[in-house]
Amino acid sequence: MDVLAVLIEPQIPALRRYATALLRQREAADDLVQDTLERAIRAWPQRREGDLRAWLFAILRNRYLEGVRRRRGIEVGPEALMEIAEAGVDPEAALGARDVLDGIAALPEEQRSVLLLVAVEDMSYAEVAAVLAVPVGTVMSRLSRARGRMRAFLDQAPTIVTGHLRRVK
Repeated sequence: MDVLAVLIEPQIPALRRYATALLRQREAADDLVQDTLERAIRAWPQRREGDLRAWLFAILRNRYLEGVRRRRGIEVGPEALMEIAEAGVDPEAALGARDVLDGIAALPEEQRSVLLLVAVEDMSYAEVAAVLAVPVGTVMSRLSRARGRMRAFLDQAPTIVTGHLRRVK
């Protein structure tokens, strides 16, 4: 079990970031990570050799999707924005961060997962393809669509971004 802990423990911060980005609620994200780790430990003997990180992220994503199917949606909380405000970040930056979080939350799940894994977790397209069990080309097209939707969403966001007021019609 010590070997298992040495292998899994370094992956926990990245799993927490991904879960928090998906759920936007720290407590729910911690529960999801805990559930993921329990599932990984139980399934360890059946694990095929390969990328441990991709395997753990795949478990987390599958557990997340199971929860979404059970609830028919997720509750999005303001904790991420509150933490930014509490940290003494410029209010304009906090509004911009809120817009980004809202834009990510508005993406279809397939695009949101790809965007978060590539942009936040800095995974390669091949790693993301392994996590999502899709071809690399699918990862690339989903990422392109996600970036396009985010650009469109942020262009229409009525908040202050990069220090300039956006015109709202």
